[in-house]
Amino acid sequence: MSAPVFLVDPDRAKDASPGSVLALDGPEGRHAAAVQRLRAGEVIQLVDGEGRRLTGTITETTKDSCSVEIHTIEDEPEPRPRITAVQAIAKGDRGELAVQMLTEAGIDVIVPWQAENSVAKWDGERGVKHHAKWQATAREAAKQARRARVPIVESPISTAAVADLIANAGVALVLDEQATTPLTSIDYSTAHDVLLVIGPEGGLSPNERAHFADAGADLVRLGATVLRTSTAGVAALGVVMARVGRW
Repeated sequence: MSAPVFLVDPDRAKDASPGSVLALDGPEGRHAAAVQRLRAGEVIQLVDGEGRRLTGTITETTKDSCSVEIHTIEDEPEPRPRITAVQAIAKGDRGELAVQMLTEAGIDVIVPWQAENSVAKWDGERGVKHHAKWQATAREAAKQARRARVPIVESPISTAAVADLIANAGVALVLDEQATTPLTSIDYSTAHDVLLVIGPEGGLSPNERAHFADAGADLVRLGATVLRTSTAGVAALGVVMARVGRW
């Protein structure tokens, strides 16, 4: 089994060197020492969320922290092509589930989208709270997936802003249950960046469908079945990852 992963501050990770000792404290240290009950001699990895991975051995623990002797340092290059998921806001915990699965599968950026058919509305303090939940979900999922990079979770945007992203993307793929073009028929294998738009439970509105097509998106479908917004994105991302060589 691979070593457990914990997040550390980028500045502290930057200052680390082989042979140095780094203190894992705060919430991550408490989780390592008190929840996972890691002990001296166990190997763990510390990541800064921006591509740096430190591998080391725990030398000492307290009730809420660990001291880690660093052995190796790896700076992972930013994956190419860069893949962004525009995820429609969903009710309940379906949005967080989508974020979790997209992160585990390797997404680089997640953009919450207030679609016309989104039942949930991110207004005021509610929006701030839900945005923070998506960010926290991405962090935890990145650690679970042993990732050195945590996906960026952008602020929520409107349909007009999604159309702007489409217009500026190398390749823009919009999942649409009414589309007749299979996702697998689009050639995006050499694209520098890929934008993947996942609609809400109620599907795209006619207005959104027209706006996105006019902006240059390819409206595609996954297959004969209709997936929930929480699962459609990760299914499509799997196809994209395989086609561009990241899987």
